[in-house]
Amino acid sequence: MLSDRYAPPQQLYGTAYGQMLEKVRYQGAYPTRERADEAVRLVLAGLGRQLTGDERVDLAACLPPEAARVLTAQIPDPQPLTGWAFVKDLATRTGASLATTRWDTGSVFSAVAAYAGPDLITRILHQLPTGYALLFGRAELTQAA
Repeated sequence: MLSDRYAPPQQLYGTAYGQMLEKVRYQGAYPTRERADEAVRLVLAGLGRQLTGDERVDLAACLPPEAARVLTAQIPDPQPLTGWAFVKDLATRTGASLATTRWDTGSVFSAVAAYAGPDLITRILHQLPTGYALLFGRAELTQAA
């Protein structure tokens, strides 16, 4: 039996998306690229239901085309979810535990942040309700009263 290193590369996705999956796979310590792909598709679809306007368009422009399509295929919810409600919603949709879903979200958002850069992530965090900064690996900033 041939080992995977002699197998021809999969042509299911482009090079940029493959690199994104490897980043998520490494970040999330997933055993396979397919598991990383599941996490990316779940989390980006969820984020696509939360983001609107220029931030949505600008984020899609930063991501590999396959990831951008997952994000933009979603219709934004009229009432965006808090970060915690976002994780609970994804867990409910998949039947996964909250801990696993939180891990998936952090792993994917880490890769998304690397593509988007700090300025766009800051703009995204200003648009979303509370609780997303921690999911993106940032401190949750609160407004002074």
